Amino acid sequence: MTELTRDLLDAAAELIATHGSRGLRMAEVAGRVGVSRQTVYNEFGNKERLVQAVALHKTAEFVDGVRERLLGTPDPLDGLRRGIAFAFDLAARDPLAKSVLDGANAEDMLPLLTTRGKPVLSLATAVFAQHVRRHWPGLPEARVHLIAETIVRVALSHLLTPGNRRVEAVVQVTEALLHHCTTPATQPPPPARPVSRP
Repeated sequence: MTELTRDLLDAAAELIATHGSRGLRMAEVAGRVGVSRQTVYNEFGNKERLVQAVALHKTAEFVDGVRERLLGTPDPLDGLRRGIAFAFDLAARDPLAKSVLDGANAEDMLPLLTTRGKPVLSLATAVFAQHVRRHWPGLPEARVHLIAETIVRVALSHLLTPGNRRVEAVVQVTEALLHHCTTPATQPPPPARPVSRP
């Protein structure tokens, strides 16, 4: 990603947080960065593609922070706990996420997380799938994908309608899906039980 593209995406994100995607003007994005409106069109084609690019750009910010915590925590479930907590905390601080999730711009932006949310879902699912594969290497790929996608869907559900102990809810659902799976690769196997002799 070029510096110009990043600057345009950041400017568009700020404007969408204030006005929603319907109120976004390509000329205003250009003005914030100090380029022509045609430059914005050259980069993204049209407003709809710019809004989609902003959604993926913001998702990548969340995903990068989650990935860092997953990789930096030896225990796989604790890593998941830290990664999900980071995502929830960032959503509470990020102006665009707050605007969408608090309802100010939900009408025109929520579809990017729901009915038109496949690109965002795929990006986030890939990170959790990598985490599951790394720690539970014996799992079939279909199971890996099911677990990873469920993590993302449960987390999104708690972002949209926050509940009590939402981080633990995601972890507990994951534990349930991992039930009867092999021991995580980073943890030693449980000690063998002594054989009782008559």
